[in-house]
Formats: sequence, structure tokens, C-alpha cells
Amino acid sequence: MPFKKGKSGNPHGRPTGSRNRMTVLAEKIFDERLFGEDKKADAIITKAIELCDTACVRLCLDRIAPPRKDHPVCFELPRMTESKDAVSASAAIVAAVAAGELTPMEAAELNKVVDGYARTLQAVEFEERLSKLEKVIAK
Repeated sequence: MPFKKGKSGNPHGRPTGSRNRMTVLAEKIFDERLFGEDKKADAIITKAIELCDTACVRLCLDRIAPPRKDHPVCFELPRMTESKDAVSASAAIVAAVAAGELTPMEAAELNKVVDGYARTLQAVEFEERLSKLEKVIAK
């Protein structure tokens, strides 16, 4: 073995957000097919359909390009320091969907993040108010 037991050639592992080259290539082929930029993708898919039945094509395509999972979303949320700032963050998300910068699915996931963070901020604000009240009562 080229490496000592318990030691990897890549101790930090695969970088976060890096993507498999075959998946990127398959997505490119399908994107080109959808937007009509490349006739090769059309020919490949048409030939696969001619040679196989639907279940076979689905099996092959699932191996080539599995269903998309999470991917990073480049969207800057407004800074949230208080729970009431969730309103401006939600408004920014809605505006981004309206402008076509985010898909509705991406917006729904971002809203979950905003909601969770707003709840955390509410809990912190509540604890601060409670501790102030306890100090007043203790005097």
C-alpha cells in the first residue's frame, strides 16, 4: 500500500461544493439539449430512446445524471441582527424570485433558513428580556 494505515493521500478530503466531472458533463449535455445549442445531445437521447424502452432509458439516464441535489445558491441576504429583520430578508427573497434570480424552490429553502435564524434571534431576545425582569424582581 502506498500510504500508511490510517493516513490518506488526501487528508482533507474532497473540497466542499466540488462536483463530479461526469455529472457536470451530463448536465451540460442536457442543458444544451433543452436550449437547442447542440444537436449531438439530441442525437444521443433520440438514439437511446430508439434502442431501448422507457424503463431502460430512465435507468441509463439516472446513472448518467442522477436527480439534482443541493447546490450552493449565490444570494446575499440582508444582515439580520434582530428577529424583526426577517421581514426585510423575506422581502429580498421575494424580490429575487420576481426578478428571476432565484427559483421558487431555492426561495423556499432560503425562507426556511431565515425562519430558523429568526426563531433563534427571538429566543435570544426573550432570554435577555427575561434576565432583565429577573434582575428587577430580585431587587
